[in-house]
Amino acid sequence: MFDSLSDKLQDAFKKLRGQARLTEKNIADSMREIRIALLEADVNLEVVKSFISKVREDCLGEDVLRSISPGQQVVKIVNDRLAELMGESDAPLNLSSKPAVIMMVGLHGSGKTTSAAKLALRLKNSKMKVMLAAGDIYRPAAIDQLEVLGNEIKVPVYTDRSTPDVAAIAAAAAEKAKFEGSDVLIIDTAGRLQIDESMVQELVRVSQASRADEILLVADSALGQEAVSVADHFHKALGLTGVILSKLDGDARGGAALSIRQVTGCPIKYIGSGEK
Repeated sequence: MFDSLSDKLQDAFKKLRGQARLTEKNIADSMREIRIALLEADVNLEVVKSFISKVREDCLGEDVLRSISPGQQVVKIVNDRLAELMGESDAPLNLSSKPAVIMMVGLHGSGKTTSAAKLALRLKNSKMKVMLAAGDIYRPAAIDQLEVLGNEIKVPVYTDRSTPDVAAIAAAAAEKAKFEGSDVLIIDTAGRLQIDESMVQELVRVSQASRADEILLVADSALGQEAVSVADHFHKALGLTGVILSKLDGDARGGAALSIRQVTGCPIKYIGSGEK
């Protein structure tokens, strides 16, 4: 996903590496190329402006201008600032409760159900006892899909087809997970084509009923800038604790990954690729 962006950044650096010393002009030329590369990768405009401003300021520092290899210094500055943009440290899941409750939220078709099963398998492979809960009562076959996936990875799935009250299902699932000594409960929730008030209120009730420790947004990385806006909306409504970027095997250009953390302050905890 980042190959194209990497290539364009390398092109910008090549010109600097050939310079005996840095000047305001060749720094400005490089910043222009880096700016274009980021915008073409679908990075949020405000994020690009802030990033370029910080890099330019760092590049014009005395140590860099007098350096023996100024091009290498600029490469290091851009690398350090990109690391800062993505989040410099690992952001593990909060699994201190027993069971720790993880809510998966997102738009319709973002890959929530598949991501829930993937996360369940990952935690199971880390020697944790995991339970899945089917909280999407609207999408046809959503419950069936989760049951099939749960069966494939040998993780139990809590379902209740007798009630339309998703918050009640979530509360009952949490009780069941506690009774069975599960370490983690992962609740799959319904999506919509766009964020609306009724969806948000239902998710708030599910979060309160299940006492969710983690609220993870599953965002389709192919959405680009839209993924950033979706993340911002969900975060303001629910107080997200992290993001899972799904479908990285698609034709995404990387912009969402570089923008989401900066815009929302939420760490990208996992990335997903493929169906399995």
